[in-house]
Amino acid sequence: MQGFIGELIGTFVLVLLGDGVVAGVTLNKSKAQDTGWLLITLGWGLAVTMGVYVSGFLSLAHLNPAVTLAFAINGTFPWAEVVPYIAGQMIGAFLGALVVWLNYYPHFKETPDSEAILGIFSTGPAIRSTGWNLVSEIIGTAVLVMGIMAMDPNKIVSGVGPMVVGIIITSIGMSLGGTTGYALNPARDLGPRIAHAVLPIANKGDSDWGYSWIPIVGPIIGAVIAAMIYLMVL
Repeated sequence: MQGFIGELIGTFVLVLLGDGVVAGVTLNKSKAQDTGWLLITLGWGLAVTMGVYVSGFLSLAHLNPAVTLAFAINGTFPWAEVVPYIAGQMIGAFLGALVVWLNYYPHFKETPDSEAILGIFSTGPAIRSTGWNLVSEIIGTAVLVMGIMAMDPNKIVSGVGPMVVGIIITSIGMSLGGTTGYALNPARDLGPRIAHAVLPIANKGDSDWGYSWIPIVGPIIGAVIAAMIYLMVL
């Protein structure tokens, strides 16, 4: 239960601050409107850092089903804890998106662009190409998981460890994220996408479920590849 709560809290903070920076940049009449991709990538890096810090005393602060799966595959995380961790991540992601909507509630009414509104909650491709979009998510997640696995597991959730994880996220976003918006995390995309679908958000359109499998399957494949590489070089 402690791990479930930790993952819920950490992923809640991650999505609240991550989706929050996208909302600030995207929504009309926000003071941060049009400040751009650089702010989004920095904001997401800090969001992950904060998520790890606030949850590390309760769980291992995976905050990402792909990371949880990768550590189970490499034998450093018990398979019995995988489902509770992922459940906490999904619920936390949904709740984080819910609070972003509440925080920016008047601004959604001022923003008629339904595609931009969806982009606050979930990722989408710059160029829609199923195969290459999937490849982008695989590459980005493999880099993330390999970076995390290279760290001392006992230091990831304390000291400068969370900052290093945030730097990895920021680097991936700046260097590789321009293709798909770099989900890297099935919960980060699916939880808020569900929130987008069910909440009465002003001016929202379709939730693009046809694309939704890519930010789920791509990160999982990338995580499995990273875990297998880790096992090969041990």
